[in-house]
Amino acid sequence: MVRVGIVALQGGIAEHQHMVRLAAQKLDLGVEVVLLKKASDAKDLDAIIIPGGESTTIGVLAKRTGLMDRLKEMILEGTPTLGTCAGAILMAKKLSGTRGQQPTLGVMDVEVHRNYFGRQRESFEIDLNIDFLEGPPFRGIFIRAPAFTDFWNGARSAASINVNGKKVDVVAVEGSMIATSFHPELTGDTRIHEYLIKLAKK
Repeated sequence: MVRVGIVALQGGIAEHQHMVRLAAQKLDLGVEVVLLKKASDAKDLDAIIIPGGESTTIGVLAKRTGLMDRLKEMILEGTPTLGTCAGAILMAKKLSGTRGQQPTLGVMDVEVHRNYFGRQRESFEIDLNIDFLEGPPFRGIFIRAPAFTDFWNGARSAASINVNGKKVDVVAVEGSMIATSFHPELTGDTRIHEYLIKLAKK
């Protein structure tokens, strides 16, 4: 049985729940999804998901409930973690393109530029070649998406796209951490969630 905790303060919670269960089914594994709203919820977890949504709202609420410190502790101890869109912003050690106070976990050696691709009306979809996935390209759904603008130490880019002739990084990995600019939970493709569960099983 794999226990996957999903930060459940705001954002795409139900979508990630659905994808985790589908991914586990495909891997023929038992899975328990734990919704994380406060620090005491985050115990005995094999993996963590920080969903997309409003990064400031998630960060403020997680800090208020004590969940932020507990998540940081678990991630730094090596618990496999997937952050999507807002989740990627929360994982970054450095932010640009943001105003005001943005609480972050600061666990990943990346710089993230918030709303890099513009507002809601600039949302788009594109096929991605992600270097840790086998099979066909992964369909990336970008909604008010950030981008990764710098990497250091152990962090690296695992996928990029071409925007007006410029390479823009949209997936970051570092050890057991995965962060995506896009929303894999909004597709029918479970490969990123499968990859997270496989990391958890190791």
